[in-house]
Amino acid sequence: MLRIAHHVVHYAPTEVDVTPKYPRSRPGREFVLTLSCPDSAGLVHAVSGFLVRNSGNILESQQFDDRLQGRFFMRVHFDVSDPNADLETLRYRFGPVAEAYRISWTLQDASTPTRTLIMVSRFGHCLNDLLFRRRTGSLNIEIPAIVSNHPDFESLADTYGIPFHHVPVTKDTKGEAEARLLELVRELDIDLVVLARYMQVLSDDLCKQLEGRAINIHHSFLPSFKGARPYEQAYDRGVKLVGATAHYVTPDLDEGQIIEQDVVRVDHSLDPGELVTVGRDVEAQVLAHAVKWHSENRVMVDGNRTVVFR
Repeated sequence: MLRIAHHVVHYAPTEVDVTPKYPRSRPGREFVLTLSCPDSAGLVHAVSGFLVRNSGNILESQQFDDRLQGRFFMRVHFDVSDPNADLETLRYRFGPVAEAYRISWTLQDASTPTRTLIMVSRFGHCLNDLLFRRRTGSLNIEIPAIVSNHPDFESLADTYGIPFHHVPVTKDTKGEAEARLLELVRELDIDLVVLARYMQVLSDDLCKQLEGRAINIHHSFLPSFKGARPYEQAYDRGVKLVGATAHYVTPDLDEGQIIEQDVVRVDHSLDPGELVTVGRDVEAQVLAHAVKWHSENRVMVDGNRTVVFR
């Protein structure tokens, strides 16, 4: 099972000590605690008590009680005034609380950027949007590498000073290409893999190794059109809505847990090229939202669904 350091999930009562190969940014004094567990009385009080005992001050708190499944979800963004309460100390001190309530949880430094590897093929709108948002500071991510099965966007990567890895994929080399991807994920301590219009189907094994840590984007026409040239099919059918879906990658093609969706109304006046432009805009925006929320620990998987604390 592939372990990616930044988003390690702790299952009480075991604590995992992970030392990344690449040093992270210097920790700040703000932290994010996310948790899920069987619903029971006293959960909020237990979390609040932990924060009080550790000089914590709540900056933002959100919770959701899934009554159908009997599970409780919570995200707390807080700061601490105790200089001795660093990240590892807080993780250690939360252990008994997690054990008492059977909590699955993560506790992260809020300032630490998510190390993100972006994959792309020959449509660069989502890649370009993510790079721009990262440069302007609207996404708290680092991008140590861009991987593509085509060389088209090497110059764009150079513009941003990001290493570009051309990894061709054919029927005969697919296994080697995926092995190279996993090698980069391990070597660069990658937390998140983003398929920014990467037009290759990942193997079931790779999907499982990247479970919960890989996000894909695709169009979502109403009605749906599969296969080649979907925008032409949409034009021929006179669609009135063009949309996009960002979801986690799973072995079930394009059926992973949905993180974000959006639609834009269109009409008969738009030709196929204009539909493509509209579709690319909504794809870029939806993917950026999904990456932002994941990197801020706002997305929690609930079976086939997600809880998103926006």
